[in-house]
Amino acid sequence: MWTEEDAAAYDRRRPIGTKERVWRDVLFYTGLRRGDAVTLGRQHVCYNIDTPRTEKSQGEMIVTIPILPILQRTLDAGPTGELAFICDKNGKPLTKESFGNACQGAGLFNRSAHGCRKIAATRAAEAGATVAELNAIFGWKGTSMASLYTEAADRKRLALGSMAKVQGKANETATSIPSPSSKVRALGRKGE
Repeated sequence: MWTEEDAAAYDRRRPIGTKERVWRDVLFYTGLRRGDAVTLGRQHVCYNIDTPRTEKSQGEMIVTIPILPILQRTLDAGPTGELAFICDKNGKPLTKESFGNACQGAGLFNRSAHGCRKIAATRAAEAGATVAELNAIFGWKGTSMASLYTEAADRKRLALGSMAKVQGKANETATSIPSPSSKVRALGRKGE
């Protein structure tokens, strides 16, 4: 999975206005799989919302994804192709296989297109997205995939919030009488 540090480093290396930035931002800000991302283009966008059919979901599920302002800035700067946002240097759409190879050339040696999907889901869950919301964004069915992200985000949020309670409880039980500095002998039976 991508980390926030990976994303920042990539942004410095591949600024807005490069095809590699278009590639990454389409993945980051739509949550689409690589095979769906390479087919996404202006023909899918209506009223700033894209509604592509996803290839992996059973029954050709259509997902509804708003074009976020950050993605819109990237798309406006381009370069993009006529039918697909993700394109090669000649404006031709990439296949999902060639897109995977192109990502390696963009310096994503240990990071995958699927890792972009994972960081998108993590970001959404940490921002408070529910299981149902994650299912709607990422085209998942059931609760297993979305629950992985919401449970991790909830665990992190709860741990951060509850540590203050641990400190608060410690303060409640503190006394003004210090503990003895030497070993305290065990109480014996009467007469010993």
